[in-house]
Amino acid sequence: MILFKTTIDLTQYLDRMRQQGKTIGFVPTMGALHTGHLSLIGNCKQSAAITVCSIFVNPTQFNDPQDFARYPVTLEDDLLLLEKTGCDIVFLPSVNEIYPDGTSLRSEFNIGYLGNILEGKYRPGHFQGVCQVMNRLLEIVMPATLFLGQKDYQQCMVIKKLVSLNNWGIRISIVATVRENSGLALSSRNRRLSEKDKNSATAIYQSLQYLKQHLQPGETHTYITEAESMINKAGFEKIDYVSIADADTLEAISNWNGQTRVVALVAAFISSVRLIDNMALN
Repeated sequence: MILFKTTIDLTQYLDRMRQQGKTIGFVPTMGALHTGHLSLIGNCKQSAAITVCSIFVNPTQFNDPQDFARYPVTLEDDLLLLEKTGCDIVFLPSVNEIYPDGTSLRSEFNIGYLGNILEGKYRPGHFQGVCQVMNRLLEIVMPATLFLGQKDYQQCMVIKKLVSLNNWGIRISIVATVRENSGLALSSRNRRLSEKDKNSATAIYQSLQYLKQHLQPGETHTYITEAESMINKAGFEKIDYVSIADADTLEAISNWNGQTRVVALVAAFISSVRLIDNMALN
């Protein structure tokens, strides 16, 4: 495994690999790696000759400075996990390396309504920060395939939009969410939960399962209310949203025709830790 800290060294190396006919796969992360990240690495290794993983805690996508300050940093453990998994290259840039001209956004990315609904509504500016860092990382790595986790469903759609806006011929592979045996979606933020909180947090998964098992054509409000009740009863202090939405557009569906592909999405706080999850319902 080779570690690069500068853009010029990484791009020169990747250019040599391409000249040798080797395909590049890319897994961007913010570190604090878990089995979900390693699943992305495994999928990347199966389809690309060179697997690149970046570790960069991006300051521009945190609308809450306290959330940024509390984000777990476990670099030594991360590097050990990546080496064991067979990652070829780790890109470990500084903030100045990613943002040599500063972190201020020069102009907004035209991602439309995706930037203002669900995560975009409750985390203003979040997806502009995501686009800012992904635009830079993809310019640097320019992979044949980008691997993303389905847990960040809306983020996957935003990054697809970014790739389309730039007319990059990058294939995007969405990898299924990895869960604990309890159903709790793996997340770096789970490290901040006590065992009691983790047990309570499974209510999100249970609420998604309820929606998947019970949703019928017609009004969706009653199902959403029941899912919210399940989460509240488990001890969550705040729910940002429980939404049933069109799986292709993320537009909220208040009356389901029984045919449109739909996804349920949840964001809620337990012990001040914000968790998100989603599940295809049909």
